[in-house]
Amino acid sequence: MQKRIVIPLVVIIVALLGAGLFLKKPSETVQLTSDSGQESSKKILSGTFDESKFKTNEEWKKILTTQQYRILREEGTEIPFTGELNDEKRKGTYYSVGCDQPVFRSEQKFDSGTGWPSFWDPISPDALVLREDTSIPLSPRIEVLDKCGGHLGHVFDDGPQPTGKRFCMNSVALYFVPDQE
Repeated sequence: MQKRIVIPLVVIIVALLGAGLFLKKPSETVQLTSDSGQESSKKILSGTFDESKFKTNEEWKKILTTQQYRILREEGTEIPFTGELNDEKRKGTYYSVGCDQPVFRSEQKFDSGTGWPSFWDPISPDALVLREDTSIPLSPRIEVLDKCGGHLGHVFDDGPQPTGKRFCMNSVALYFVPDQE
């Protein structure tokens, strides 16, 4: 009798945690820097920000689309398999929408089957900032940010060699520039 109750309960808990990935409310967001200049308490694991590219939330709202703002500034996540860059196969460079700086190359991209563009390494060691993310209880992750503090996605340790990393990015946080042929 108890097995029948436990299994549906586990399924419900997993579903609720998963829904939290896609329905994150702005009030749950820890911003890098608020309009008042207060910094986030999240620990930086690697990389440095380019403070000359920091903007207020109002400035970001004028520059970014509503969806870009939700992903980049409120740490949102796009629904898997909906981003236009997931299936991009041409040679070229992926840029951060917020900073307008190169972050990945097509040679570093692979099909992870997750529904988000995935890369095994950034374009250069200093292209990104990695920060701890404890927003999901009992499931710490590493958040990937651009140099101006925009949320791009997360990095996991289940990618291909040579790095074993999977930089799982939101398409809306990037734009693609194909190589000239």
